Amino acid sequence: MKHIVDGFIKSVKRIFVLRIKKLSLCVQKAKNVFVNRQNHNKILLMLKSSFIAFVIAVIYSVIPFQSECAEIPDDVFRLHIIANSDFDFDQQLKLKVRDRILEQTEKMFSKAKSKEDSEKIITENLQNIADIAKEEICLYGYNYPVKAEITNMYFTTRYYEDYTLPSGMYDALRITIGEGKGHNWWCVMYPSICISSAESKEEKVKEALDEEEYSIIKDEQYQYKFLIVEWFEKICSFFGND
Repeated sequence: MKHIVDGFIKSVKRIFVLRIKKLSLCVQKAKNVFVNRQNHNKILLMLKSSFIAFVIAVIYSVIPFQSECAEIPDDVFRLHIIANSDFDFDQQLKLKVRDRILEQTEKMFSKAKSKEDSEKIITENLQNIADIAKEEICLYGYNYPVKAEITNMYFTTRYYEDYTLPSGMYDALRITIGEGKGHNWWCVMYPSICISSAESKEEKVKEALDEEEYSIIKDEQYQYKFLIVEWFEKICSFFGND
């Protein structure tokens, strides 16, 4: 009987020891997982901090550039034409109106020496411009109403062959054809870079802008900064509306 009891006790001890070993292994694994998780969190925190630092550095580097870009709208007057609809015939009609308006206003702007001059000319001829657009529309058999107005509106970054104009609030002549529910067309009336010859265009742009502004819209190396400025402005606008 004693032999049986001793055997039983030994078996219990063996099982107990095995259980303790397994428990120790589980504790060690849990500890390793905890340590790994801590290290993982530290790595994530470092990555987040680095990203935030990078974003702040980019923003601070762009702020002076954004300030320089903000001066360009003071010397530029733009054109915005909105089509009646997105049907092909309305879009084609929009382009016909565009060509006619640019042709007429270029003659009007021949003596303009500044954005203020061009805006004054447009203001004095606003009804005349609306009539020209209406006449062109009727020429192609349509009877859409036309609204011509000077407005201050937001333009995204726009690329015009040799020039890039940064995003921002610009004064513009806006022509709305009919219901004005179609895609629009944008360009620059002063300085004239839409229909002028390359040589004439270059001369007019240099006359309208100072050296720094000219360098900004002409140099392709600034294009990535234009995108950052636009992104920065959208963030400021988002928080400003709240």
